[in-house]
Amino acid sequence: MGEIRVQVDLENFVDRYLCMRNKLPESAIREYSTTAIVDTGAVMLMLPRDVVEELDLTILRKVIVYYADYRRDELDVAGTVTIKIGKRFMNTDCLVGPPAGIPLIGQVILEELDLIADCQRRTLTPRPESPIYPMLMMK
Repeated sequence: MGEIRVQVDLENFVDRYLCMRNKLPESAIREYSTTAIVDTGAVMLMLPRDVVEELDLTILRKVIVYYADYRRDELDVAGTVTIKIGKRFMNTDCLVGPPAGIPLIGQVILEELDLIADCQRRTLTPRPESPIYPMLMMK
């Protein structure tokens, strides 16, 4: 099994919202591009603190996280960030990890963007049933 790394584009959603309301020029929207690791065992998006600070995301709350080795830790949750992978994007909050770390993409992102992680091929692709738009289950 291999590690899946993907290019992600991140954007401060509040900046984009203000731009859409003609209160901020598009050139002032804070953006960041990087490589992230797909972690199918994680739930949320995790961004390193330095990326959160560069995007100027607001700390919203704290949560307790459990690691694979059963350690527990208290982390900040920041938001709102827009994450774009390929042609798909969504707005979400993120866990704030240690500075200079590698961003992690968890299940919430994979589910909402309707992407499949293939560890053998080391790829992240849209599901074949939804090649153009994400298809979300509503029951």
